[in-house]
Amino acid sequence: MALLLAMTTSCTGSLPGKDAAAASKHGAAGVGDRLFPALGNGGYDVTHYGLTLHYLPETNRLKGTAVITARATQDLSRFNLDLSGLRVRGATVQGAKARYTREKDELLVTPAKPLKHGDAFKTVVTYDGTPRTIEDDDGSVEGWIETDDGSTALGQPSGSMTWFPGNHHPSDKATYDITVTVPKDEDGDPYDVVGNGELIEEVAEEDKGGAVTRHWRTEEPMATYLANISVGHFEVAKGRTADGLPVYIATDPDESENAADVKKLVPEVVGWAGERFGPYPFSSTGAIVDHLPDLGYALETQTKPYFDEAPDEALLVHELAHQWFGNSVTPREWKDIWLNEGLATYAEWLWEEAQGDRTADEIFEAFHDGTDPESEGIWAFPPAAPPSAGRVSDPPVYGRGAMAVHKVREAVGDKTFFGILRTWTRQHRHGNADTGQFIALCEDRSGKDLTALFDTWLFEKRKPPRTR
Repeated sequence: MALLLAMTTSCTGSLPGKDAAAASKHGAAGVGDRLFPALGNGGYDVTHYGLTLHYLPETNRLKGTAVITARATQDLSRFNLDLSGLRVRGATVQGAKARYTREKDELLVTPAKPLKHGDAFKTVVTYDGTPRTIEDDDGSVEGWIETDDGSTALGQPSGSMTWFPGNHHPSDKATYDITVTVPKDEDGDPYDVVGNGELIEEVAEEDKGGAVTRHWRTEEPMATYLANISVGHFEVAKGRTADGLPVYIATDPDESENAADVKKLVPEVVGWAGERFGPYPFSSTGAIVDHLPDLGYALETQTKPYFDEAPDEALLVHELAHQWFGNSVTPREWKDIWLNEGLATYAEWLWEEAQGDRTADEIFEAFHDGTDPESEGIWAFPPAAPPSAGRVSDPPVYGRGAMAVHKVREAVGDKTFFGILRTWTRQHRHGNADTGQFIALCEDRSGKDLTALFDTWLFEKRKPPRTR
């Protein structure tokens, strides 16, 4: 998805005492990502987001308080938070009122007292308004999206900043507590609220007209683009995998019939993937099957992938594989997204092979000769070098990325190949990694020089010839 920056209204909070800006340094706007230079911020590392939200589905109005716990990675007299739209009502740092201004999608916060390198600090931002839906260059939408009976929040690559302020780049992962209060609908029925991680508490507030508050917690680090809140009416199915992992599946009633197999497939796929990719990296799993068929895509939101309609097996496998590749092991920069999509696409190939259908080698051949329907456009650019932000979700990242993975398997053999995948997910569990580290691991575990292979399949512009 492409990044679309929006102009926002400037506002300023008051700061008592002297301006301390000269005593320290300003954090950078952006983390230096080649494809998305405006995303994220320098000077601090977020460790936790505590979001308290009140949402009115009938009017699509959101009121929020964000408590952002972070550690300064340099001296800071000012730092930035990414926030698109919404009106900021106040900000504090370490309990003291802070000055703030807005510049496009940046919230600039000046603490009353400068922060020193290594300081742990809490920033509290109160805000409200109508959260935005972002239209990307390819016509797809992200951000806060209204559905026929509520809304959902989808954040790849930048949409998460439409509903909470933060450091919205994959390189800064954090834990989350998200508490959402919603009233009953116009018919007097309560809304469901589904989020990442585990449901900690659910409280019906009869003295407030039957409003329901739900508290979701994510204890493993999560990139902001994987955060999700879905509000609507869902049929909820709970269970456990064969290994005892909690499963939570929320299905829109309009998709119930077509999604009947999802409850069976989620634990089956998670168990199958765990044998190949290493232990499942989170404390629960599941899925959200909504009814938003015009959206046109699914997203690997952490612990519960979001589907705009009932998914087929391949799509379900793909999004669940992302829990290992993308969610637990997250790209250091967006140019490395092929590590998400190429490996998740190859998981589809492995699943098809395991079901006794086409082998991975047969799928590779169909992609190479163009007979597979998913192979269109895969030679447009090298998968490890997307030419622009608007191309990070294009076919080469998926299909040709999977082909590169298959070539590694051919070169090193199955035993070493699956050992590489399990080592990759173990070494970088809940962290960030890049293409260079993946190449180094493949060469180290195989004892082979794979330079020519990766040059050809990841970086070469032309279509490579088929050779074994």
